[in-house]
Amino acid sequence: MGFLMNEFGLSERRACRIVGLARSVQQYRPVPKDDAAMVERMKTLAAENRRYGYLRLHALLRREGLVVNHKRTYRLYTEQGLQVRTKRRRKLPRRDRVAPQVPERPMQRWSLDFMSDQLADHRRFRVLNVVDDHSRLCPGQIVDVSISGARVARHLDDLALRFGLPEEIVLDNGPEGTSKAMFDWSERTGVRLRFIEPGKPVQNAFVESFNGKLRDECLNLHWFRSLPHAREEIGRWRRHYNTERPHSALGYLSPTEFLTTTAAPALETLAVSALPLDTHTQPGDSGSTRP
Repeated sequence: MGFLMNEFGLSERRACRIVGLARSVQQYRPVPKDDAAMVERMKTLAAENRRYGYLRLHALLRREGLVVNHKRTYRLYTEQGLQVRTKRRRKLPRRDRVAPQVPERPMQRWSLDFMSDQLADHRRFRVLNVVDDHSRLCPGQIVDVSISGARVARHLDDLALRFGLPEEIVLDNGPEGTSKAMFDWSERTGVRLRFIEPGKPVQNAFVESFNGKLRDECLNLHWFRSLPHAREEIGRWRRHYNTERPHSALGYLSPTEFLTTTAAPALETLAVSALPLDTHTQPGDSGSTRP
């Protein structure tokens, strides 16, 4: 356009008419976006969620209406040096992976597994995690120094009062799951216990994935002074996971968002009932160390 105007002395109007270009397009000047507010919010979210990559930060920013384009998020994310350090994974032989089968509806199948960690005084404690394989919701959790099969059965009874009973529960062959108390509970409630093959945790992929997130985003970041402190921090993380943490398998919705937006309306009560459930204080379960 500048060539026509300079070489032939044409006005901008006439030059635009010759080339078939609207004057508004010719006169458009992009206005640089002010990224200051978004950058500050991104830094705050990154500080609060130190193990979040840019996609989860983008989901949180989009939820607040601060950004739409993920490319813009990534540009600012890298400019601010917010990349998460990750361990280099050991190279494994190439093999075909089979995605675990997702149940058709919420609360149809639960997964159950244990983790362990230690307090500042080197005492070990255990964490029982229960995960709904459809919505990825964690309806229940126990944090204690000792968790017996009878304690697990009582905890499942408490969860049944809030969420109803699943059709089956997937678990490993540990002494708690194979205890008489658990078999009696299964016979009484009609819930199938499906045990994975020894040495194949991939068959319990949903709760194993949850365990990895809990380890990376909570257990590895805290030095627990006492068992109550561990319960407090783990419970806080679980509530954040259920209500706020974007989950990639759910389209970057949190489990409660997924339940309330994609499931039947009646299931909204399940999402709401999951919110106040504490890590160790359940109905009929005082959180003591008794087996």
